[in-house]
Amino acid sequence: MDYNKFKFDEAQRARESRRKSTNASLKEMKYRLKIGPGDFETKTRKVAGFLADGHKVKITIMFRGREVERPQFGQDILNRIADNVSTVGKVESMPRLDGRNMVMVLAPDKRAQAAHATAKDGDPAPRRPSSGRPGEAGHGAPAPTDTTTATADTAPTADTAPTATAEATPSPAATPSPTAPITLAEDSRNGNPPGPEPDPR
Repeated sequence: MDYNKFKFDEAQRARESRRKSTNASLKEMKYRLKIGPGDFETKTRKVAGFLADGHKVKITIMFRGREVERPQFGQDILNRIADNVSTVGKVESMPRLDGRNMVMVLAPDKRAQAAHATAKDGDPAPRRPSSGRPGEAGHGAPAPTDTTTATADTAPTADTAPTATAEATPSPAATPSPTAPITLAEDSRNGNPPGPEPDPR
């Protein structure tokens, strides 16, 4: 057997195995207890990207001052992170308190990534909106019919109860939504005088 050929084949095998192996490393993302929703979403999106690339991620919650006396709030943040990245990763080491920090390690989950990819591919295409022509509801669906008009043969009789009328169901414009701001006219209609609230003193 030729020794040089043996060394060449061994080098080729080593190079091939190095090329196939992923260079996974441990990334770290730090959160504070009073993190805002925008920062939380940005950092969690980065964590999901690291997991999708095949890296492990160490999540650190940093406590300041007396925050360390309430570790359950840090646990809640770590649980939210784990729920948000459950499609690409899984919890490798459960949250634990390490001095003034709470630490959790996430690892990529190939099975969850594959299931998420197949579920994403299996979703039906979004429906195209209608072109706005009268009588067209989009994708060959029948045009909606108006069932509120009463004809002569469907008029209510003495033994049948009358159908709901327009007065019984208030229109959406008449009832303000709970999130809509109340204008001065609506405020005075409710019995409250328009303008700023009086001083309670």
